[in-house]
Amino acid sequence: MVLEDKEIIPFFEWLPAGLSVFGVTMLILIAGGLFIGYLVSSLRYGPGRAVGETVGAIKTAVAEFFQISPRRVWAMTTLAFREAIRRKVLVVFGLFLVMLLFAGWFLDPSADHPGRLYVSFVLTATNFLVTMLAVFLSTFSLPNDVKNRTIYTVVTKPVRSWEIVLGRIIGFTAIGTILLATMGLFSYFFVVRGLDHTHAAEPLQNVQAEIRGELTDIKEGTTSRNNRHRHEVQVSPDGILVATNHDHVHPADVSEDGKFSFGKSEGNLLARVPKYGKLTYIERSGEVGEGVSVGSEWGYRRYIEGGTSAAAIWRFEGLKATDFRDGIPLEMVIRVFRTYKGTIDRGISGSLQVVQAVDVKPGERVPLPRERNRLKKINFVAQDQSVDRLTIPIKSEGTTANGTPKEMLLFEDIVSKDGSLEIWIQCAERQQYYGVAQADVYIRQADSYFWANFLKGFLGIWFQMVIVTSFAVMFSTFLNGSVAMLATVAAIVMGYFANFVRGMLYGEVEGGGPSESLVRIIRQQNVIMELEPGVTTMVLQSFDFVTVLIMSGICALLPDYGGFNNSDFVASGFDINNALIWRDFVVTAAYVAVLTTVGYFFLKTREIAA
Repeated sequence: MVLEDKEIIPFFEWLPAGLSVFGVTMLILIAGGLFIGYLVSSLRYGPGRAVGETVGAIKTAVAEFFQISPRRVWAMTTLAFREAIRRKVLVVFGLFLVMLLFAGWFLDPSADHPGRLYVSFVLTATNFLVTMLAVFLSTFSLPNDVKNRTIYTVVTKPVRSWEIVLGRIIGFTAIGTILLATMGLFSYFFVVRGLDHTHAAEPLQNVQAEIRGELTDIKEGTTSRNNRHRHEVQVSPDGILVATNHDHVHPADVSEDGKFSFGKSEGNLLARVPKYGKLTYIERSGEVGEGVSVGSEWGYRRYIEGGTSAAAIWRFEGLKATDFRDGIPLEMVIRVFRTYKGTIDRGISGSLQVVQAVDVKPGERVPLPRERNRLKKINFVAQDQSVDRLTIPIKSEGTTANGTPKEMLLFEDIVSKDGSLEIWIQCAERQQYYGVAQADVYIRQADSYFWANFLKGFLGIWFQMVIVTSFAVMFSTFLNGSVAMLATVAAIVMGYFANFVRGMLYGEVEGGGPSESLVRIIRQQNVIMELEPGVTTMVLQSFDFVTVLIMSGICALLPDYGGFNNSDFVASGFDINNALIWRDFVVTAAYVAVLTTVGYFFLKTREIAA
């Protein structure tokens, strides 16, 4: 699960930069709008009179803004709401219910991550349906009113263009909100019911197993098969262990007569609150580096070489003893890259060590763990992409910086005064590699409520719906229904792929721009091979540069729709940071304000033309 792709910046740290970027963008839009308005007025009235017309339009807009009546806005909202009901938008909810009814046939609860599968399905399906509803509902409403001349019944009343645009945005948002809330409620019960199950106990067999270096008599077996899977069960002197396959466990108990019973599944639906550290790679030479590339196309995760001094170091800060009275719960997801197969069903051995944090200036050598206070090294076996969990105890065996064995107190001897701590992870097997990224090792601070996190996931969908509705209403003020729909869909697509377009502009995407890619497709030429130098290639690349530059400018004005999609957090069991919610709220409010203003001016022009 990749969460660090979406860096979470504290809201009040993000706000100044966000407002400054928004302010600059608005100044550019205002200047462009005034210039276009002046050109249009010049063509109609001449250059001299155009100045007065432009200034007059601005004065009228400001005056009418302060004359907005909540009562008239409410009337326009009610009108849009009733219109949506008449157009039978509730059919979308019926379609969603049909999807849920048949989804149980295709969603496999025996998958490795059934919770992720169910949650991803309902969030993706809801997002698609609600977005399409907003597009079709909002783009055809106003053009149909103009076409059928019913708009004149409204504009002849003392209703201002601000109120018409704002009322339609609020009205269509209201009907979408009701549908989204209903879908969310049904989705929640669908997910919980689909994953809720238990197992019966099957007869266990007496076997011997090596526990702490000694052969011990234990019982092993499996649970009954339910929800298309079963679990392995082991009864040892330490108690009952149910294997955590399929991302969940069942609490087990033994009655006085020796019979086993298992409770409902736990662990499928979580909302972990992680605390991330800062990752540093140490090369085999012992120097700070960037990790090893194993040729993976995606450079998000780097690798450390096994059997050498290479290590991955996570530095955690702000740790307090009062927050971790029973130890520090640590979770890690290690990727494994094999240069030879070995025993394929066995993981790759590695070690973890908790070390006292030190401050190192750029260019200085990083002191090794043996030069600092540290706890006893913990050996583990990493399976590719599996979640390993352990708890750093409050009191444990360790060694001081001068090499003296000592029973260490975690927060007195290891954690520094400012709450800093380092975790060193190394791969023990030669010619094998561990792949790690900053978000792969984290401290599990607490668990939030899954239903609250599920609600946050739907809140992200709501933000997208509001912005799509605002774009659709704005386009419908000066375009006919079909063209407004195409423009809205284009804005959504370009918003989702804005980073890709910027990558083409800066040469980070292989294969060139649109025309160069078309030539490669026709010639069946791969994206790495350079085109033959010549006039044709120069013309293609020049045309692509201009095209991509224009597309990048348009993308800069569009919202990053992918940034509103927090389904990965919910599906993978991580709590959505409130900073993301507040950031998305501010961005949504800003776009609604801007699009309402643009829609006002377009509608005023359309009325004059009519």
